[in-house]
Amino acid sequence: MTGQDYERYARYRIAELGGDANAFGLSYNVLHLAYMMITDYEALVHRELGWTMPGFRLMFKLWILGPTQPARLANLSGTTRSAMSNLINTLERAGLVERRKDDQDRRVVFVALTDQGRKSVARAFPSQNAREARWFEALDDDESARMVQLIRRVVASRPG
Repeated sequence: MTGQDYERYARYRIAELGGDANAFGLSYNVLHLAYMMITDYEALVHRELGWTMPGFRLMFKLWILGPTQPARLANLSGTTRSAMSNLINTLERAGLVERRKDDQDRRVVFVALTDQGRKSVARAFPSQNAREARWFEALDDDESARMVQLIRRVVASRPG
């Protein structure tokens, strides 16, 4: 059974229950794509570096933003503070990130890439970006822009 066969059958069964088969189809396909991409990136880019996709995403955020408070990183990542703390601990043990206290208020902590972390992100990003481009090469520029626009709209209106 292919993924499309499964989706068709699931839509049929959901309709039998009076459910919203279209909402299921959208959700199923977005999640399926996300899981496939994460598995691909981890297998072909991050695993050989000893990372997971969440670890790379955190280091990439720090590469873009510079030192950032853990609560903001959790918010930007759509994860809990506890999960973010565990991820930071793992990357800190690997020497890729470090915690720094604020000079003005010692109670405030920032997370930053170490030199090793910066070099690692710079080395890994080209492979990550090449895989990203491969995933979406079936779309032309207008389709890519429209897809981004639609996904952003869904994210902005997420249910509370």
